[in-house]
Amino acid sequence: MFSPASMKPELLIIFVVSFFALFVALALIRWVLAKDTGTPEMRKISDAIKSGAEAFLRRQNKTIVALALVLAAVIFILYAFVRAHNSQDPALPMTLAFLITASFLIGALCSVIAGYVGMWVSIRTNIRTASAARDSLGSALQTAIRGGAVSGLFVTAMSILGVGGLFAALKQMGYDYSQIPFIIVGYGFGASFVALFAQLGGGIYTKAADVGADLVGKVEAGIPEDDPRNPGVIADLVGDNVGDCAGRGADLFESMAAENIGAMILGVSLSPFFGFKGVLFPLVTGSLGILASIVGVSIVKVNGEEDPMSALNRGYWVSSILAAVGFVWAAHWLLASAQAPQAWKYYSGCGLIGILTAQAFVYITQYYTESKYRPVKEIAQSSETGPATNVIAGVSVGLESTALPVLVIGAAILASYKLGSLALGGQGGIFGTAVATMGMLSTAAYILAMDTFGPITDNAGGIAEMSQQPEQTRQKTDRLDATGNTTKALTKGYAIGSASLAAFLLFSAYLDEVFHYTSHRISVDISKPEVFVGAIFGAMLVFLFSSLAIRAVGKAAYAVISEVRRQFKEKPGIMQGTEQPDYGQCVDIVTIGALKAMVLPGLLAVAGPVLVGIVFRVFITHTDPTIAAEAVAGFLMVGTIAGILMALFFNNAGGAWDNAKKFIETGAHGGKKSDTHKAAVVGDTVGDPFKDTAGPSLHVLIKLLATITLVLAPLFV
Repeated sequence: MFSPASMKPELLIIFVVSFFALFVALALIRWVLAKDTGTPEMRKISDAIKSGAEAFLRRQNKTIVALALVLAAVIFILYAFVRAHNSQDPALPMTLAFLITASFLIGALCSVIAGYVGMWVSIRTNIRTASAARDSLGSALQTAIRGGAVSGLFVTAMSILGVGGLFAALKQMGYDYSQIPFIIVGYGFGASFVALFAQLGGGIYTKAADVGADLVGKVEAGIPEDDPRNPGVIADLVGDNVGDCAGRGADLFESMAAENIGAMILGVSLSPFFGFKGVLFPLVTGSLGILASIVGVSIVKVNGEEDPMSALNRGYWVSSILAAVGFVWAAHWLLASAQAPQAWKYYSGCGLIGILTAQAFVYITQYYTESKYRPVKEIAQSSETGPATNVIAGVSVGLESTALPVLVIGAAILASYKLGSLALGGQGGIFGTAVATMGMLSTAAYILAMDTFGPITDNAGGIAEMSQQPEQTRQKTDRLDATGNTTKALTKGYAIGSASLAAFLLFSAYLDEVFHYTSHRISVDISKPEVFVGAIFGAMLVFLFSSLAIRAVGKAAYAVISEVRRQFKEKPGIMQGTEQPDYGQCVDIVTIGALKAMVLPGLLAVAGPVLVGIVFRVFITHTDPTIAAEAVAGFLMVGTIAGILMALFFNNAGGAWDNAKKFIETGAHGGKKSDTHKAAVVGDTVGDPFKDTAGPSLHVLIKLLATITLVLAPLFV
């Protein structure tokens, strides 16, 4: 019988830490919900946001669940009836089909739950943060970050608990530890599948509402942001939650799930050195990172009039340092063996490289998106001559911003590969890059807490503005909102950095899986026509996917703009404050538009690698039996490279445009309502679908391409 007493200590740590993190998350929920909910006017606004967000997520999740069930049936049929049995299969076809499909559905379900919990807490923390701001900045900051931490802890704990639970269950069923990672690859695919649609749907919703509300409200009507007279303002505030909370929560959930499973597959190849412990090393280090993040969140507080960003950075440094200590301890415990007694030192170095890479991405993103640095100031200055020069400057900054991150990624991969090779005499290089990815994701819980902090404080500012709170309260929420804009930009940088390292890891895991089933180590030879065609299809998919995502925002925003203009025209009393705008109509328009628009790009992303692999496997005659697998590898490699560069461009250009507008709103270059400000608003609306729809969705696309190839690799050989 399965019992804690019979459990390996590695699994025991994973389960104990995961359940402890969930317990802490529940305690934080109780702490947040015990806070004051402010005035009746504040509660009225908050209730409208809550109602809109929950209604959208319910409808979105119904769509995602229906699509997931269809895909699960396809996966089952392919494994049970289409694919021929392979001698390396861990189970008979029908059993394997059932296990792969079940892990896919469990991953999808856990991803849905993780995203929903983060949003559920966010839409209840926003009003409590606004209310706390009536007393002090410090109280409001702690309320917001602890509400955000619920999402961070819940997402990371659920991810590790899901993978660890499947591993323990299959081990109990009699499967060897070296077989299990190949069975549970479906879990990562299920998580990625849900994350893509959650990020797409939420991203389309939030930016369509934001663009529509800003262009009519700020530019045409000349009213402030979050003005209660704007019919689109509630839809805008709802969008912050369904995009930045639910969407990003699902994004980082699948990052951890996919990275852990990929690293476990690579760990199998090193079982002669580390055995069982090497396979579970990723889950143990992730668990210790959660503990480090709990400590980091608990120490966040402002001293006097201190900048809130300084307090958050302090918590991040504490989390990173403690995660590094935990990483070294775990490496010494699990990666030291008689065959390789010094390997743990080298792999500790790989983990530290990952942690430092995360820090580097945070600061690089800060440089390109904060108003105190050159790039944003250049965009603000260019706004003096109109929207065209603002857009030109923003595109230039976005393109420039790809250079430093790529250099950091390159250095991290090369350095970790070299250390991994030294650890095991040339055999552990790829695992070294996997360990660096683990290091980068070790502080994911704290990073997600900072990300969710952004929409919480944004909503708090909107609630304070719309309920006409005193100026001193609004000043506090403005400071937190500005900090939240920075944290959202930083976490996007972190997300694409972790996606870049994870993509290389998952690509290596794909090659390992092909070797596992064929005993043939493939290389990606771009001079072969089939591989070149597969590669260029991968790059094309990234551009087409981005186009569909951005176009969807434009179409939905068009409908919102038309509706806001209609209400202003037909209800002139809105501007005089004698008539109430119809917020619900805008919410319905954006909901319907986002749900319709998310399906095509999502299905395109899933179908791309499948079609390349199956078409080349069935219809292309070739003497090389692994040519289809190699063509898919080319598709994955070049698609990943294009996706990384495009995501960096979208994220940083959009963030820079946003903060250039906010910099002007502080009084620079003419301040609010000036022609310079109107030009900056136009630039910001161009950047909105870049940074909050296409960019974040590409993070997920990169990993989805890798996880779907891991699940379906046996079909390509």
